[in-house]
Amino acid sequence: MKAQDILIRPIITERATTLKERENKVAFEVAKEASKHQIRDAVEKIYGVGVTDVRTMIVHGKLKRRGRSIGKRPNWKKALVTLKQGDNIDFFATE
Repeated sequence: MKAQDILIRPIITERATTLKERENKVAFEVAKEASKHQIRDAVEKIYGVGVTDVRTMIVHGKLKRRGRSIGKRPNWKKALVTLKQGDNIDFFATE
């Protein structure tokens, strides 16, 4: 699995931004099959930072209605990556 296939997108919400500022943790949506070691290697390779810890969780999809029909959003995997002291990932950097 390539590093680009493991990291699907960064999660940029108010809660994730607070975690980034206070605890130097960054949240990503990752491939369901990816292990913690693969996620660590992908973040280090793509962003060039050091990773100290990776925590993963499966986020269950919600039931949604559209009129009378009911559907379900898919489950997805989220990873909280703790960066080394002094390292930073800036998603909105302008070069």
